[in-house]
Amino acid sequence: MLHINIREYLNRRNALFLIFALVAFIMTYTPIQALRSSDKSEYYTHIALIPLVTLYLLYLKRKEILSTQHYSFSRGIPVLACALALFAGGQIWGVTLDHNNFASLIALSVTIFIHGAFLLLYGPKSYRKAIFPLCFLIFVVPIPTVLMDGIITLLQIGSTEFTNLLFMISGVPYVREGFVFHLPQISVEVAKQCSGIRSALALFITAILAGYLFLRSSWKIAFLGICAVIIAMFKNSIRIITLSLLGNYVDVRILESSLHREGGIPFFIVSLILMAPILFFLRRSERTKQASTDP
Repeated sequence: MLHINIREYLNRRNALFLIFALVAFIMTYTPIQALRSSDKSEYYTHIALIPLVTLYLLYLKRKEILSTQHYSFSRGIPVLACALALFAGGQIWGVTLDHNNFASLIALSVTIFIHGAFLLLYGPKSYRKAIFPLCFLIFVVPIPTVLMDGIITLLQIGSTEFTNLLFMISGVPYVREGFVFHLPQISVEVAKQCSGIRSALALFITAILAGYLFLRSSWKIAFLGICAVIIAMFKNSIRIITLSLLGNYVDVRILESSLHREGGIPFFIVSLILMAPILFFLRRSERTKQASTDP
């Protein structure tokens, strides 16, 4: 009888958390839908997957979380109150914001709301054990416009420099003017639309998730994330030079073909292949260090 009561108790707690998560989804649904009509909608195709990954990561750590759970109203309610206040502020001042910044503010409030709900239902000890899955939810928050513009500029500059390096290695005659490369038959500009922001975000999120699953050191996870950004720029330069050479020496129409508009998946696979050895050596270094410390 005691076993059944405990099981029902645990199920009730989990059900309450799912209800909080459902309320959070309802809170953020409208601004995220509105974001789809903006020019930045293609940057956030990953948002729908993030909550599913978070739930899966929480499921993997369920035994650790449930072993120390207890209600914590003193910790959870203030966080929930802050989240609701931020949400209310977003509703009041949202008319002065564009779709991207409005969605960013509401999604941030919802993320904090879920953190507060977890603290209230499971307590600080369980919260510490679930900190990464919960913090992973930050990727559902659209990047504010000012910060996004800075990231795109950084990726544009990095992609241009890598493209310049690859042109130099290839021996193809060209003249560079800023972001523009003049080849014998065509001129190619590495515009902001060619920064590769969508694949860079996807690769960065993948790197952080892989680092959490396979590495123990926080600085190595961060290092893997930095490497992912660099690889994203290098991968983008490979795509640019490939399309440029095909357009210059094969058919200029390739620059307007589906290979240009929708050919990112093969190059994204290339970036994953480039990242795999880095993850392997980071993981291997941890195993070597652990073996050296074991008696």
